[in-house]
Amino acid sequence: MNRKNEELEHYFAAHPKSKPVFGLVRAFFREKPFEFTTASGVFSKTRVDLGTRLLIEQMILPKNGCVLDIGCGYGAIGIAAAVFNPCLKVVMSDVNIRAVWLAKQNVEKNNVENVEVRRGSLYEPVRDSVFNCVLSNPPVSAGMKTVQAIIAGAPEVMAEKATFQMVIRSKIGGKRFQTFFLESFGNVDVLARESGYRILIAEK
Repeated sequence: MNRKNEELEHYFAAHPKSKPVFGLVRAFFREKPFEFTTASGVFSKTRVDLGTRLLIEQMILPKNGCVLDIGCGYGAIGIAAAVFNPCLKVVMSDVNIRAVWLAKQNVEKNNVENVEVRRGSLYEPVRDSVFNCVLSNPPVSAGMKTVQAIIAGAPEVMAEKATFQMVIRSKIGGKRFQTFFLESFGNVDVLARESGYRILIAEK
């Protein structure tokens, strides 16, 4: 099995085949301490990756309402959003059953009460919800069609004036991502750039 297929199976698969090897990651975001249990079969198990860190540090959160972290992995983005603004209701979702289990453990570990974790593919687990902000560090290893589906499906679960914020590698399909944003939202801006990553933001 090549590396790309390994990543696709491990991170975007509902049931990772690798045996779980657990780890612990500690980090500071916006001068607040966080601690995450991680495991093999989930993206970036040894550290909070640079793209996720950039999104956490730069994301624009609403003052109130609901936020979705789609493809949450072990939960760093959604948990940080919940800590930064306890007035928000944060929903985190992932297709990966191991990621969902870890996210639930990390909600408890970081003592956040305004978070709900759901399991399912793309927007299936949140069809009954409306969000004021959607956040994503997309599973690029799963292919452009999956990433495009995350972008294209977002407006269906977003309130008017809600924002969609996605972190991407600048050198991997940057222009294509911007085209996807324009097709789905009619607008796109670059919220931040750093270390080869950029955050794209659009408003419904």
